[in-house]
Amino acid sequence: MSNSNLTRRGLMKTSAIAGAGLALPTIFTASSASAFTNEPTGGTVTLGFNVPQSGPYADEGADELRAYQLAVEHLNGGGDGGMMNTFSSKVLQGGGILGKKVEFVTGDTQTKSDAARASAKSMIEKDGAIMITGGSSSGVAVAVQGLCQEAGVIFMAGLTHSNDTTGKDKKANGFRHFFNAYMSAAALAPVLQKLYGSDRKAYHLTADYTWGWTQEESIAAATEAMGWETVNKVRTPLAATDFSSYIAPVLNSGADVLVLNHYGGNMVNSLTNAVQFGLREKQVNGKNFEIVVPLYSRLMARGAGENVKGIHGSTNWHWSLQDDASKAFVKSFGEKYGFPPSQAAHTVYCQTLLYADAVMRAGSFNPCAVVEALEGFEFDGLGNGKTLYRADDHQCFKDVLVVRGKENPTSEFDLLEVVEVTPAAQVTYPADHPMFAGGALGNCNPGA
Repeated sequence: MSNSNLTRRGLMKTSAIAGAGLALPTIFTASSASAFTNEPTGGTVTLGFNVPQSGPYADEGADELRAYQLAVEHLNGGGDGGMMNTFSSKVLQGGGILGKKVEFVTGDTQTKSDAARASAKSMIEKDGAIMITGGSSSGVAVAVQGLCQEAGVIFMAGLTHSNDTTGKDKKANGFRHFFNAYMSAAALAPVLQKLYGSDRKAYHLTADYTWGWTQEESIAAATEAMGWETVNKVRTPLAATDFSSYIAPVLNSGADVLVLNHYGGNMVNSLTNAVQFGLREKQVNGKNFEIVVPLYSRLMARGAGENVKGIHGSTNWHWSLQDDASKAFVKSFGEKYGFPPSQAAHTVYCQTLLYADAVMRAGSFNPCAVVEALEGFEFDGLGNGKTLYRADDHQCFKDVLVVRGKENPTSEFDLLEVVEVTPAAQVTYPADHPMFAGGALGNCNPGA
């Protein structure tokens, strides 16, 4: 019998509901409370925050660490409570997690899969981390998710946009709050068609790893379905800093749209090179040349400066949203750090609260109890509207934002504007969609 089945056989659901939108708590019986990896025995519990502190995504990593520290402060009863006050689940009251004070250790993924795995392994084996979270690269996320599955700890993914994270590489111990490449394409394509028409020729420059590949596939499929022609797809190394040699061929390709499947410092540099080559002033095929950045962030927009004005893309969340949850988080983060949070900060803050909430509802740190509590969990009050963690693949489904670079920003943080909030229903796909085929979720592994 599988670990999952052994665990679930001992689970007992209560009918107590602590508040609107709160899932039924899961209670471990004595017979099922067997040992598991890094079971906390004292008055504290340790979480592992594994983020890029160096490399092309280091800006995102720095903001992730800020948000993690804020989440820990709120969980331990400090500060104003942030999104704990708006979260539809009401079990988090600032008393730690199951009465244990939350502590944390950090690691540097370096935006490299091997380094990220080594860092996560150290946090699990040497520091006793019971949950690993973080990262700003899908290559890192897939690698660390696999490690956590083997080690028997929960992985709450940070920024990972590849379809593969909850597709062919999904794992029972892993959960993703971030959206994915398919969702970006589903949200963006109708906006691009309305803006630029159905008769376009697209040239893709793509980061050469799992995220870039699935982002390219998703955008190409969605735009070809509305009539666009894909002229070329060119892969670029993640370590690249000068994209001039990749931009030059675009000029004579016949393309009238450049799709930059780049993120972080890669996107800042490739967009800068494209503008330097005069692409935004060109006319091709009787049309103004356009540039699209499918995955955006405020941190990238800041790095690219004037070059982002008018350029469209998608984002997971934005600090200008006016729902109560977003406003509460922006206020809390801003008062602590002096500037608004990025989507990276928002994502990992939510992941920390969601893990803590699942443990509280489960009444146990056992990873299989946490999996049980998160699968099929529906909630609200963390931004982006009503949200579902689908049991089939542990992908989160919520509203997706289409944004563009603001023409007249009022500050260094006011660089993107939301042009459309795409409802979750428009970006939801069946669990057996071909882009997510291969690999099985498998069973929860509690480890020891």
